[in-house]
Amino acid sequence: MSERARATLLLAFTALLWSSGGLAIKLVDLPPMAITGVRSALSALTLALIFRGRLNFRPSPARLLAAVSYAGLLSLNVLATKLTTSANAILLAYTAPVYVALLAPRLLGEKTRPSDWGFVLVVLAGMALFFLDALSAAGLWGNIAAVASGVCYAGFTLAMRAQKNASPVESVLLGHALTAVIGLPFLFAGLPDARGLLGLAYLGVIQQGVSLALYVWCIKRLGALETILVMTLEPILNPVWVAIGVGELPGLWACAGGAVVVGAVTLRGLARARCAGHGAGQTT
Repeated sequence: MSERARATLLLAFTALLWSSGGLAIKLVDLPPMAITGVRSALSALTLALIFRGRLNFRPSPARLLAAVSYAGLLSLNVLATKLTTSANAILLAYTAPVYVALLAPRLLGEKTRPSDWGFVLVVLAGMALFFLDALSAAGLWGNIAAVASGVCYAGFTLAMRAQKNASPVESVLLGHALTAVIGLPFLFAGLPDARGLLGLAYLGVIQQGVSLALYVWCIKRLGALETILVMTLEPILNPVWVAIGVGELPGLWACAGGAVVVGAVTLRGLARARCAGHGAGQTT
């Protein structure tokens, strides 16, 4: 098997690991911040062990923003998953490219293309569909938390772009460390049972720790097109595992909104990757 084929398979496995987070969070009977704190503590330790000797924590405003944004993403994602359906939590967070498209011109000086505005309108329309389902008060707040997690994801993306070709590992590790400091005190409200301990260990060590190491290895060996296509498995499979594991089904409007959001984000990513590829071909 070629290295490229191996990287594709491992990236698909990484997407599978990331997609399992919703089900694992649902199965842990702890407050959202307690789950976030323990998961991040274990993730930080795992990443520090895997990347020991290769970490560079040189401080900068962009790295600090990336760490804070990632901490917000982690916390809000768990909160949203506990309050609303896992499908809503992951798919509303998937709207992050909208905020990147809106903020990148002002913060990074990147140009906004006419097609970007069409993309923004389509995704916003898809986002609105999520709120047409009958929602409890908790479900509404869960949707709002999911949207906020997408904003944090956009902040992380913009901060990483500002660092040019910097590795995401240090910023992610710092984000996990910050989240652990904030979240661990919530654990004293009650300790998890055996199933909860197993779920937390999986979330921290495998789902967030080992998966990032795999992702970093894979993206160095694959082009943008393959990466975009393979990683769409995460938002598609996340609700599937939750439906199988705990019988939670998203509403019809959420399914429609999810199809619009995932389709728009994927098509835009493919179009931009193709443009970048053609540009590279013209300069060689």
